[in-house]
Amino acid sequence: MKLKTSAIAIYCALAGLASAGPAQAGHAGVKSVEFIGMAAPASPEEKADVYTEAQMKITWRNGRSKTYALKYHPLMATTESIKGQVVGGLYDVHDSPINDDLGQIASDAPDGNSLMLVPGLRAAYPAKNHALALVTQYEYRGLPPAGLSGDYWSKLPAAMSLARIDQDKRSGALEVTDYDNISFADAHGLWVPCAASLSPWNSHLGSEEYEPDAKTRAGIAAAPGSQDGTDIDSFSRYYFGDTATANPYRYGLVPEVTVKRDGSAAVEKHYALGRFARELADVQPDGRTVYMGDDGAYTGLFMFVADRAKDLSAGTLYAGKWIQTSAVGSDGGAADLVWVRLGHASDAEIARLVDGGIRFGDIFEVSNSDPGDASYTRVQTYMGTEWLKLRPGMAQAAAFLETRRYAALLGASTEFNKMEGVSHNARDRKAYIVMSRVENGMSDTSGDIQLKRNKGGAVYELALQGRVRDTEGNPIRSAYVAASMTSIPELLGSYDATATDGNYCPQDKVCDGDNLKYSEAMRTLFIGEDTGYRNNNYVWAFNVDSRKLSRILSVPMGAEATGLQAVDDYNGFAYIMSNFQHPGENGSKDTDWAAVNQLLDARWGNKLKTTIGYIGTEDGALPAIK
Repeated sequence: MKLKTSAIAIYCALAGLASAGPAQAGHAGVKSVEFIGMAAPASPEEKADVYTEAQMKITWRNGRSKTYALKYHPLMATTESIKGQVVGGLYDVHDSPINDDLGQIASDAPDGNSLMLVPGLRAAYPAKNHALALVTQYEYRGLPPAGLSGDYWSKLPAAMSLARIDQDKRSGALEVTDYDNISFADAHGLWVPCAASLSPWNSHLGSEEYEPDAKTRAGIAAAPGSQDGTDIDSFSRYYFGDTATANPYRYGLVPEVTVKRDGSAAVEKHYALGRFARELADVQPDGRTVYMGDDGAYTGLFMFVADRAKDLSAGTLYAGKWIQTSAVGSDGGAADLVWVRLGHASDAEIARLVDGGIRFGDIFEVSNSDPGDASYTRVQTYMGTEWLKLRPGMAQAAAFLETRRYAALLGASTEFNKMEGVSHNARDRKAYIVMSRVENGMSDTSGDIQLKRNKGGAVYELALQGRVRDTEGNPIRSAYVAASMTSIPELLGSYDATATDGNYCPQDKVCDGDNLKYSEAMRTLFIGEDTGYRNNNYVWAFNVDSRKLSRILSVPMGAEATGLQAVDDYNGFAYIMSNFQHPGENGSKDTDWAAVNQLLDARWGNKLKTTIGYIGTEDGALPAIK
């Protein structure tokens, strides 16, 4: 087939000159990448669509440059079938479909993606394509099954899929050739998986967010201020067939999925990284140090240092303490970070405790009001305000099964709010983490964190270094320990409560950032939004050198932008993976809402259809960034 002109241009540009040979091409490295942003959606049609009108300009070191018009390419959509398999379809412990009157129930919330190169994996049509694999996790099903009502978040089991992808050797365009559910039957099911990351050793690291409260599961009343709204009884009924089987200590973990050369997938859940409302786990370049955000209000920042590189089955877990250094409420805040050692464990050690039937009351004595006993410690966390006393010999169990509570008990900071995505910049030895909203424990006048309330959120930069000691004076065996945490001014949100059209956040700033992914080659931090303070959510590109912020994708009104992954070079092509979930959620005050709502139902299957896809060029992929 004859190459299209634009595809030829990509190859010529990569080489630097149309006539450049291999030696010349090797010296035509990329100097800079600039994203040229798009306008906010204006018409009802745009507000109901997922699309981009942005551009990407690449400048090479030989002085040449080229600007590419970007395009969003859907790969697959929930509720659709691929070879008889429903995309995002939900399954029970027997790997049987969970059905309602309309057929198999499918998730309306695709989230974390891992597009990966798997050595030895064969394409469906190898003469013209390379083979890739795509692991996607589906966070929940929010809309009720047919005939029922209410919000079904956490009431149904979640799902994860493996898609076989053919990558066109000429254009880099991706096509799904096979799809299957990844079974979690041997892992006791999958619980609210949010964002994800691709490990340095090429495995998918998932997440299980908003861990169910083991205290209330054991029949103890919830504490005042508890935010736990999960329904483990319903989850258990749909997954296991009864309300009693699901054990809360088996959820809130890190699922790791390895894709094999034959296209099969292996699953294991890691207990050693602790248990909390993890957005995702981001592994640093050493293959040992992991940073993890904790979603919700009154949460913690956690770091794990594995015993061995490329092996998360055993290591030491730490919780951060914020030592504020900026003026109160100045610019999103800044702090030094110190680290409280919670404990060391292996997956096997903690799994034995869970298999042995350990319960919340075995770990802590607890009171929901002041017992007047100095041996108890008052803590405030996502699970409310409690007075806790650790039972003898239960420090390890507390560290890895009640991680946030134990961190608070030891004096770590549990005042963070809506801590979401984490990513890292290896060249500059930095990590990035986002707070969707700076409020609650971060914006009060007591405790460690005292900042100005900002409902638009903030993105923070963490400086990483070695030779750091924990709060007890013991060395932390990592060269990637976060020593400080500073808000990035250009990514600080803002909020106007007087807005009448639903756009409380300005259109030219990030609002309630959620997904974060950094591209080393593009020198760009990508940010996906999850806000109800603006009618449409966007994906942004922020160049860490030029400090330029550019809107590069708009998702349907009410939908969240999810599934971010930046791929710099797979077989000569680059991709920005991006999904959206729950279109039309919660309605809108937008003046076009009536028309937009009709379009959402028509385009997105009465709001049950959502897409998994990528940002590329009109013809397929972006050129590799080297």
